[in-house]
Amino acid sequence: MESTFKIGIVGIGDISDVYFANLARYRDIVEVVACAGRRLDKAEAVAARHGVPRAYPDAQALLDDPEIDIVLNLAVPAAHAEINLAALEAGKHVYTEKPLAASYEESRRIIELARQKGLYVGSAPDTFLGGRLQTCRKLIDDGTLGDIVGASAFVVSHGHEWFHPNPDFFYQAGGGPLLDIGPYYVTALLSLLGPVRRCSAMASRAFDTRIIESEPRRGESIDVEVDTHITGNLEFASGAIGTLLTSFDVWDSELPRLEIYGTKGTLCLPDIDPTDGPNLFGGKVLLRTRDNYRWKGMPRQQPLSDWEEVPCEHPFTSTSHADNSRGIGLVDMALAIGEGREERASGRMALHAMELMEGLLTSAREHCFLELATDFERPAPLPVDFLQRG
Repeated sequence: MESTFKIGIVGIGDISDVYFANLARYRDIVEVVACAGRRLDKAEAVAARHGVPRAYPDAQALLDDPEIDIVLNLAVPAAHAEINLAALEAGKHVYTEKPLAASYEESRRIIELARQKGLYVGSAPDTFLGGRLQTCRKLIDDGTLGDIVGASAFVVSHGHEWFHPNPDFFYQAGGGPLLDIGPYYVTALLSLLGPVRRCSAMASRAFDTRIIESEPRRGESIDVEVDTHITGNLEFASGAIGTLLTSFDVWDSELPRLEIYGTKGTLCLPDIDPTDGPNLFGGKVLLRTRDNYRWKGMPRQQPLSDWEEVPCEHPFTSTSHADNSRGIGLVDMALAIGEGREERASGRMALHAMELMEGLLTSAREHCFLELATDFERPAPLPVDFLQRG
């Protein structure tokens, strides 16, 4: 690349520290030159801590900076659409934390505006670029699994009031298990199997109120305004059938968190410990084929220890929340702009994910199948030697 892309970060909450640290590793491609928050003094402190030359008191001031090429939007989800649209109007490319916007219609407007202006829009999650899911992608593309028959993804817990200081959002419109952590699992499936043709779902909520167990609001009651147990069926354009379960109403589960089923074998991505979820970059990849399948009778299946563990040769395999590779999707987008290709963590895939998730909620509410209108190209695999820095 002849020059680096200048990055301006809007939103300087806790997640921003990971982005500042990771993007600093690729200064020959991207350089963070400004940040903005709701308070100038905090923005200045964050800028000083990370060696960023300029701090702004609000998003608009940062958007007015003519040096900035790409806006990295880390603001709260409710503000994503406003900031993304304003950045595009200002002639900036956009990379945003998930979700692309709070609704499918807002997301559609963002992608349409970017198309009209010839600008790029990328979106987290980019965890599908991690070593675990890229290893799965290679096994699928190499034909190890044969033809893909189906997939399943499970993201279950008993909610956030046990540990989060302000868990209200997770039970309000725009929250819930599907829209909160569901995007990681949905994006994982989309990146591996491609677009979904239609979907259906059923949903419920176990509690109308929740009691906060964490400090400083222990004992306070909050209303549950959204469904908290959603089961969905996905018909992929390829013909594969997927099952998705997201819940805040489950105390515990031994279900693997993601599996892919083929005519020649099965991939299993278990949550053996909290570092193994698709919301992170690493974890085990387990394979079962005819060669290592030994019938042991029903109803018990073979333990996971009997499966073949496939080594992850791809980069970006961290299994730590504190030390992960968030932002690699932005680095890839900067390279894509320079090369004139589509970014891997694309806005079009994020739009499709939002339409799918909103469609599942609509299906559950209206008791119908829903046809999806959007489409996207499955992102290209990440080369093993990508940047040679993983």
